[in-house]
Amino acid sequence: MHKPFTRFAKPALLKGAAVAAGLALATTSCAATSDDVSSGGSGDETVRMAVNGWVGYEASAAVLTHLLENEMGVDVEQKQIDEQPSWQGLNDDDLDVIVENWGHEDLMKQYGPEGNGTVVDGGSTGNVGTLGWYLPQYLVDEHPELKTWKGVKENTDLFKTPESGDKGEFLAADPAFVTQDQGMINHFDMDLKIVHAGSEAAQISEMRKRYENEEPYLAYFYEPQWLHNHLDMVHVEFPEYTEGCAENEDDVSCGYPEYDLNKIFRKGFAEEDSPAYRMLKNWNWSNADQDKVATMIADKGMSAEEAAKSWAEDNKDVWQEWIPENA
Repeated sequence: MHKPFTRFAKPALLKGAAVAAGLALATTSCAATSDDVSSGGSGDETVRMAVNGWVGYEASAAVLTHLLENEMGVDVEQKQIDEQPSWQGLNDDDLDVIVENWGHEDLMKQYGPEGNGTVVDGGSTGNVGTLGWYLPQYLVDEHPELKTWKGVKENTDLFKTPESGDKGEFLAADPAFVTQDQGMINHFDMDLKIVHAGSEAAQISEMRKRYENEEPYLAYFYEPQWLHNHLDMVHVEFPEYTEGCAENEDDVSCGYPEYDLNKIFRKGFAEEDSPAYRMLKNWNWSNADQDKVATMIADKGMSAEEAAKSWAEDNKDVWQEWIPENA
């Protein structure tokens, strides 16, 4: 999902090949049909919202959709799409908003004020994003040296699996997440092989199974993420991120940066300054808020709509401030 150079990614980042797929969007219309969308922009008839492939993003999108539709009478058309193609969708006037962006300075340079000028920064979501390598606490209790990359390097045999062969396994999620992990493995000369679970949900299922059995695992993971409320995990320490340390994706000499997650708007949508735009601009909540909704979706079996409604009913004091006057 997430990262600063050509990527991210949750989760930071995605592979460039997906851009071409940009507008073969898998569309989930919450209230509107394509006939509701005018060719000159959506205004308040329909807000076209990108929904990227991790449950934290889905939680944010669900709450915003619920409030737009039920408190403001604005239709929302959710479009399931990967990170980088979302930016192409804004550029091509097929989307209005990305509600959780992890970095992507390269894409802002391409589509923002210094590039095409078709997208604008929508300000912070209030969420602080952390990416990195995670281990279960019980493993670190047994091997305290694993708290740092040096300890991981010395103990890669702990993570061997049938899928990783003679190397230690580094468990990743969706191969579409554009991450810097291989570059870190290369730079620090670690005997690790990246094994993709296939999706965020599949990775979480595998992590929970191993945690329950107190088996070793080393995984790419992130915060905000509801699973941290259930599994006690340790973030492996790497050299701190500095400007340029991840520029070469094959040779990354640092850990991930911390992200102030933000919204990205289609410029025309922002310039219309509609009540829907102002609500999305005002939206600001915490990692704990997002995790509450994500837990209801991913762990409690609720639909995104049900989870959003439940959270909204319990947190009116939070979201009332997002609704613009006279909306």
